[in-house]
Amino acid sequence: MQIRIDRTRCRGAGQCVLSAPGLFDQSEEDGMVVVPESTPPPELRDAARRAAALCPNSVIRIVESEGAADRDEGGGEKGRGEGGGPDAEH
Repeated sequence: MQIRIDRTRCRGAGQCVLSAPGLFDQSEEDGMVVVPESTPPPELRDAARRAAALCPNSVIRIVESEGAADRDEGGGEKGRGEGGGPDAEH
């Protein structure tokens, strides 16, 4: 699993930090999302998915595997974020 973010869409709501503080942080300069480690440990993967679902600006995208990342280019969205709308898989 990989966590990918689109900082251009982030508005600093902080829902990701509240729902998964071990995975997400906010920049002190602008309040935008920061992901210190893009590959979460297995015990935090559900929290990463929950944070993606809760993000009001669809900034967070979860790529479940490298194979999924390859398919993502062709529209096989596996999370929310760049191009992932409310109907995207989680």
